[in-house]
Amino acid sequence: MPKIYDITPFSLLDYPQKIACIVWIAGCNMRCVFCHNPAIVQSHGEKEESEVLSFLKIRQGKLDAVVFSGGEATLYENLPDLMRKIKEMGFLVKLDTNGTRPTILARLLKENLLDYVAMDYKTTPEKMEKLVGTNKHAENIEASLELLIKAAITFEVRTTVYTPLTDETDINAIIRHLDNLSYKGTYYIQNAFSFGEKTIGNIAETDRAFEREKLIPPKNFTLAFRNF
Repeated sequence: MPKIYDITPFSLLDYPQKIACIVWIAGCNMRCVFCHNPAIVQSHGEKEESEVLSFLKIRQGKLDAVVFSGGEATLYENLPDLMRKIKEMGFLVKLDTNGTRPTILARLLKENLLDYVAMDYKTTPEKMEKLVGTNKHAENIEASLELLIKAAITFEVRTTVYTPLTDETDINAIIRHLDNLSYKGTYYIQNAFSFGEKTIGNIAETDRAFEREKLIPPKNFTLAFRNF
């Protein structure tokens, strides 16, 4: 069973306008070629919940939020119970997820354990296997998107672009899909920023910049860019 890999004690970047720490969950059900956390993805984790709770106890009043990331955080079997304990301590909770486990996401939403969600929309279904190692999650990802859109929660959708595998046509297809789902948040397009052995796929640095001017304007949501 995946466990906790590590804790990043301080971040100003991972929860908008909040001071947060990051709890990294080991393991993942994808193998994204551009993933810059291979050690986390390929690990089983060694830290216990008690270490997280002890850390947070002395950070009450200093941190606003706890971000669960990975790997894929929803693979952690005791995630709902741990989130509940953290909420009871007064922290906001953010989840970073690939959207492949809608049943777990539905439970977290139903139990009001989430304050913010960042969901990765990896690519179009046609390119899923080449980019993330499997194409079996498309229906689950769709279900998670629909859950979040219907929920009364702040969330963002984001796609990492690596131009040899994800181009402007793919992003335009995602923009149309999000519009069709009536998504109204912010869609972040972010450049891959690690290359070579730092990534799961040992990807080479691209020689072509992503051309933002080729994107169609969304009808219902905001388009934003990171790491450009």
